[in-house]
Amino acid sequence: MNAVTKDTKATLQPFQPRLDAVKGLERTAALGALHRVGLPDRRVEEWKYTGLRFLAETPFAGPVRAYDATWAQAELQRLGVTAGVGAALARLVFVNGYYAPDLSVLPEGVSVAFFSKTGSFGPLACPDREALTALNTALAEDGAQISVPAGVDGGHVLLVSLGQAQAGAPISFHPRHSVHVAEGGKLRLTCIQGGQGRYLHNPVLEVSVAARAELNHLTIQSESDEAASLATLYAQIDERGAYNSFVLGVGAALARHEVHARLSAAHAQVHVNGAQRLRAKQHGDISSVITHAAPDCISRQTVRNVLDGQSRGVFQGKVLVERIAQKTDGYQMNQALLLSEHAEIDAKPELEIYADDVKCSHGATVGALDDDQMFYLRSRGVPEAEARQILIHAFLEEALDLIADETAHALSAHIMATRYPLSGEEA
Repeated sequence: MNAVTKDTKATLQPFQPRLDAVKGLERTAALGALHRVGLPDRRVEEWKYTGLRFLAETPFAGPVRAYDATWAQAELQRLGVTAGVGAALARLVFVNGYYAPDLSVLPEGVSVAFFSKTGSFGPLACPDREALTALNTALAEDGAQISVPAGVDGGHVLLVSLGQAQAGAPISFHPRHSVHVAEGGKLRLTCIQGGQGRYLHNPVLEVSVAARAELNHLTIQSESDEAASLATLYAQIDERGAYNSFVLGVGAALARHEVHARLSAAHAQVHVNGAQRLRAKQHGDISSVITHAAPDCISRQTVRNVLDGQSRGVFQGKVLVERIAQKTDGYQMNQALLLSEHAEIDAKPELEIYADDVKCSHGATVGALDDDQMFYLRSRGVPEAEARQILIHAFLEEALDLIADETAHALSAHIMATRYPLSGEEA
């Protein structure tokens, strides 16, 4: 193992006692990579706009299996998992990174295994290149491994993560999930995240969509306002496969949703859409790298941000078109609505193209609420706070309409309405 620098030790100090106990070939290899580079700071280009001071300032303990069952049930109800449209769906619930069978309802028609039993890491993640993936690889203890057989419609499954840290006792947990949809199979997957207290949720999800398979994937990030949620997702899409994803970010003090999607065979397509609504001093980052590694593939990415208070939103989207990827069709758009003069958006869309027969475009817009629309609503007796919420909801609804599945859309609308009701009295 390479020597650890003083700076790297300082960066990893909150996790050091657990890192010192790491064993196993893949884990020690990931630890070696982590020791070589440490956790990223703003000098790393991909992390230029998102600092990790939150981690350095917090003495994270390991996750605890015990949890308050009454609180967990109430949190599941708040998130719409056990109430409304979510109540009828199969669900895999993890608390502090551990599977909670008493809160779960196993799905039918799909195979479910658990990382705690198999200990198997997937082939897509890159712990040698992404430090948070290396940290996850070193410290992962549990996670769901979902497989859909060839030609089977696996229905709709909820993958739920709850974090519960007690006052003055921050924890970190690093679940390792994977989803494989075999040839011609289908699955609708909704990941919902909530919690209480100060903690770090650092999940890694590996997604494999085989030929002519389809995965519709929604992530709803509604973590504790004291938490950090740093998620990394790897997706590979084969010939004529489709991966349609959407992330809705409303929670956490610090959040980053990082996607690495690879279109590996002809006529594959990927949608990496999202929306963030942030307030106070929240920091939300949606970053992606979409690699076109085959001809005749399509990628789409639309992200909308609503920023209030002193919040900061980040969008970094890179489309990489390899030389073989002729007839690529790629599109990116980031739009931001600033509700405060102290709010900030950093947008960095990128195209890196090595093929010569492509159709690619990107763009970014920033604006404020329309004064004429506000006047129209106010002149008809709508209170100012409610008028603001109506316009904000309309702006975000155009993004949420990209969620094709009705149940998934209803779940996202429930979370949004719970946190930001139309009355203007924010939760």
